[in-house]
Amino acid sequence: MERLSQLFSDILKLLQRYGGAYLGGVRNTLLLALIATLIGCVIGFVCGILQTIPHAKTDNPVKRFFLGLIRVIIRVYVEVFRGTPMVLQAVFIYYGLPYFSNNAMHFNSVWVAAILVVSINTGAYMAETVRGGIISIDPGQTEGAKAIGMTHVQTMTSVILPQALRNIMPQIGNNFIINVKDTSVMFIISFTELFSVHRAAVGATYLYFPSATIEMVAYLCMTLVASFLLRWLERRMDGSDSYELLQSDPLVPTAGTYTLTEMHTRRKAARYNTVSGDYDPDALNKTRNDSTRGER
Repeated sequence: MERLSQLFSDILKLLQRYGGAYLGGVRNTLLLALIATLIGCVIGFVCGILQTIPHAKTDNPVKRFFLGLIRVIIRVYVEVFRGTPMVLQAVFIYYGLPYFSNNAMHFNSVWVAAILVVSINTGAYMAETVRGGIISIDPGQTEGAKAIGMTHVQTMTSVILPQALRNIMPQIGNNFIINVKDTSVMFIISFTELFSVHRAAVGATYLYFPSATIEMVAYLCMTLVASFLLRWLERRMDGSDSYELLQSDPLVPTAGTYTLTEMHTRRKAARYNTVSGDYDPDALNKTRNDSTRGER
């Protein structure tokens, strides 16, 4: 209990001295993760769509060459950025650009560099996610869209992508949560996020574990809130699970709802009213109420 009370005392001391800095780090972390995830999703969608453009041996050789070249470039990009740590990617992009250009090219803003690094890394993961979401859609839907004269662009935008987006929404949320945590490596390029604030506080006070506790709780709160909001968004995209099947033609019952006897009685009532010249739609409802509902 004595060590626990000492921990709380140290945490309060750190919050009183660096509370504003911790909040600033949380804000920068969330902004970087959100912006980079959105840009990464755009990169991933472009790469995923380009990888799924169909081509046959009978197509124009120029088209086949460029599609093949694009797929090779995307594959190299995906494998490189998925196969190397983000911290090294940040070093190569932020410090490598001035190194190879003799300082002729460099980043004037660390924000731009951080967003670029995290966005490109996220795009590499999203490219494969989008490709998997697109090929998971039943090919029959693509064939049906082509059968009614839709182009490939119309098929993708109106038929395939809306369904693929719902399928990959959990992975988009997962990438956002990963980015919230992985932005901690941006301290390597002097970006002021939550982990860099922790390092600065520890360097000034030597209270490593109390500061790490604050950081852990902050990251946990951010990821839990993000998970809750993303699950809410998924439920909103699913729509309501309570609906009523509507029929415009009273003579066409829902399959499996009525028995053959009731269908025959309803048709006789409709013919009778039609022949008499006094068609009354309520007669069908009266006949239906007097009949026995069939079983599914």
